[in-house]
Amino acid sequence: MTDIHAPSEPRLTSLAHGGGCGCKIAPDVLREILASSPAGAAHAALMVDAATSDDAAVYRISDDAALIATTDFFMPIVDDPYDFGRIAATNAISDVYAMGGRPIFSLAIVGMPVGKMSTATIARILDGGRCVAEAAGAPVAGGHTIDSAEPIYGLVALGLAHPDRILRNAGARPGDALILGKPLGVGVFSAALKQGLLSADGYDAMLAATTLLNRPGADFVKIEGVHAVTDVTGFGLLGHLSEMCVASGAGAVVNEGAVPSFALARALLADGVKTGASARNWRSLAGRVESPADWPDASRDLLTDPQTSGGLLVACAPDSVDAVLAAFRKHGHDAAAVIGEMTESAPVIKLSA
Repeated sequence: MTDIHAPSEPRLTSLAHGGGCGCKIAPDVLREILASSPAGAAHAALMVDAATSDDAAVYRISDDAALIATTDFFMPIVDDPYDFGRIAATNAISDVYAMGGRPIFSLAIVGMPVGKMSTATIARILDGGRCVAEAAGAPVAGGHTIDSAEPIYGLVALGLAHPDRILRNAGARPGDALILGKPLGVGVFSAALKQGLLSADGYDAMLAATTLLNRPGADFVKIEGVHAVTDVTGFGLLGHLSEMCVASGAGAVVNEGAVPSFALARALLADGVKTGASARNWRSLAGRVESPADWPDASRDLLTDPQTSGGLLVACAPDSVDAVLAAFRKHGHDAAAVIGEMTESAPVIKLSA
């Protein structure tokens, strides 16, 4: 792994109390906060809002164009500033792909402890984000900066799609196959990195996954039988699948043995390396998950592991599985796999080994 911060500067991860999507407010706390907030006024052109905890908002511009708008930012998950920028940008743009859109441009969100970090290090973070945004076709057109206590970086990402071909986290149907596009374990890797336990191979695997753009999402709109899509980030696989179940009025069965994951992450979990966010994610799922009585803690922690720039989760008709997997592999998502199916038992997720 590389480390390009100045020798006199503290490590990026030491400047933040958390990192990556593990920084997100716990799902149950977020529900409590939003429960006391009045719903936004209805607007005929606003096609998707926060009602189902979807990945982005969608606004109809015309009969054949809709604007997708989202924002995502967090504190460092790695110490290399360029890599931090790349990961944060990939993660933010993922929400556009999750809605089936094509990214068009972005704005930078930057908060840095200026007295603790050199301008050169901050510039490297922005360079990493800019590189990814340009590769996605969403150049950084501006942004906003503040002097903050902890380093924060991310993007406002904007995209376009046809109004009749928007992908949502709602709409999954009983009998649909569930497909996950990236392996789990990024949160475990980030915890190991902070503890000085992550090998160079582990770092390389984490970086490859978190900087792989979720381009397949833009292809899913062309596949008949794709009923729902979301991306798996800070709430873990079970947290985001639970949102899909609630939004769709359906349940799910997940075969834990079929879920793609990093072998090294599983080994680290067996050694007790995990994030604090995995436990809070599990607590937030109370009453929504049924697991065997002898379910191992390591399995629970893997399925609730907070993913930064995680994979797309797709619910599709069984006869669309081959086309969805082909779209994943076309864009380098070779770990994509069928992990279960949607069921009638709304909104409970049943786990099997």
